[in-house]
Order: sequence, then C-alpha cells, then structure tokens
Amino acid sequence: MEIKYLGHSCFRIKGKNTTVITDPFSPDTGLTLGKQTANIVTVSHQHAGHNHTEGVGGTPRIVSRPGEYEIGDAIIIGQAAFHDAEKGLIRGKNVVFVVAMDELTICHLGDLGTPLKESEIEELGKVDILMVPVGDMSALNAAAAARLVRQIEPAIVIPMHYQLPDNNRELEPVGRFLSEMGTEGIVPQAKLTITRSNLPLTTQVIVLEV
Repeated sequence: MEIKYLGHSCFRIKGKNTTVITDPFSPDTGLTLGKQTANIVTVSHQHAGHNHTEGVGGTPRIVSRPGEYEIGDAIIIGQAAFHDAEKGLIRGKNVVFVVAMDELTICHLGDLGTPLKESEIEELGKVDILMVPVGDMSALNAAAAARLVRQIEPAIVIPMHYQLPDNNRELEPVGRFLSEMGTEGIVPQAKLTITRSNLPLTTQVIVLEV
C-alpha cells in the first residue's frame, strides 16, 4: 500500500486494486489537489475543505455517511462523531472512517473536534495507521491529538489538518504535535509504502510531505 499526503486532511491511499481519497479540498483553501483519480472518496463532513468530490476523477463511489460499505477490495466503516465539543451545535457532525484494505486497517478521523469515548475507541477496532487532525482551531489541538493517539495505540500515526505554507486556513503548525509526542526533528518523507509485514511494533509518527 502507498499513502500520499495531498494536503489539509486529504490523502491518496493506493492499494493493489483499489484507490481511496479522503476529504478532497476545494481550491479556495489555497492548496492544489492536482489531477487525482480514485475508486472511492470519503467525506468526513460537508465543509469546502473536505468535500470537493468533483475534483477527483474516475467516477469514484462517494462515501459520506455512517455505515458499513464494501467497495472493491475495501471494507469501509463510517462512525458518527462531532466536529466540536458541543455535540455538533457549533460546526456540525463528523464521520470517522475505518478502511480495511490489503490486510491493513486505516483510520481517518476527519475533523474530529472532541475526544472519543472508550466505547467509541473500542468500536474502531485495532488500527494500524491513524490519520489524526492536530492543528486546533476547527478540530483537535496537539495535546488532545497526542492523548487520543496513546489511547488508540496505532502502529503508525500520520498528522494532518495543520498549517501548510499555501493553506489559507488558520491552523497550528505540526511541530506542536511532534513536541507532544516527543518526536521533534522528524524528517518528512514523500510517501509511505507499507505492508502488514513491515508495520512497526511500537507507535511511530510519520510526517508526509505535500
């Protein structure tokens, strides 16, 4: 499996036969999505930085609601959550997606705005790769994200939804999360190529370049 960070909360997850793109962003973020195609697009919530499905070619299946979906080689479970600490009264609802594909389980938290309960963490099951928002403002801050990572205990955690050079959203830098995790000085890498056999035994933080 190959995972590429496209910016904001958007990743391209390329399996052997199925490609998933998460939370595609619109050009008004200041970022460029590029020419992308996919079989599946997940949308955590209906905000412009996360639901630009028309920017993805290949007539993908759009998944934007809680539930269980089997599409191609992927099994996707959407779990209802909130975009804020007031049960969605401020920013609305959010969907956490768990994608099982190529013997790996990836969890994309979307714009999760409040810590998950123990029962909600148990619902996620064993997570191999966790994509967690860390930039505060409209989702978890660095400290809350780090606490949640320690609760979920994934093999790999990839931060997302933080300030990028061209992003016109007001977010905190990724360095604050790295400091909370005790992993300052990590060198970003262009992409992550991973299989079940080379998952780390303890949680590893990986920062991906855009």
